[in-house]
Amino acid sequence: MSKVDIEQFNSILRVELPSAADTGIYLESIDEGEAVLVLPYSDHSLRPGGTIAGPFMMMLADVCMFAVVLSMLGEIKLAVTTSFNINFLRKPSQTDLRARGRIIKLGKRLAVVEVSIYSEDEIVAHATGTYSIPPSD
Repeated sequence: MSKVDIEQFNSILRVELPSAADTGIYLESIDEGEAVLVLPYSDHSLRPGGTIAGPFMMMLADVCMFAVVLSMLGEIKLAVTTSFNINFLRKPSQTDLRARGRIIKLGKRLAVVEVSIYSEDEIVAHATGTYSIPPSD
């Protein structure tokens, strides 16, 4: 069972990550060690050539990683990205993007997460990242 629910995370997103929230990103589902987020399609996220710009997919993946980490640890706002890698695999369709993230390894100080981004049912990007977990009080 996740240590944060959809309403809690979407509230954190609006308050703590307003630039991401402004894109319309929202948490669709969450369970312990797993999360699914959606980036609604928008003309504002396009790059020349009519495809969704890489930075928007990177933001979607990173926010998904954050949700996965919070699903395991609860509301720890100071968990931060320490490394991030993304592979863009194909051009997304002009539709909402869905990011599916899962924990790979959770240690005392680091969490390793992977995220696959889908356009319709086709994977368009794959990301991995490491989050630093602040020491507990």
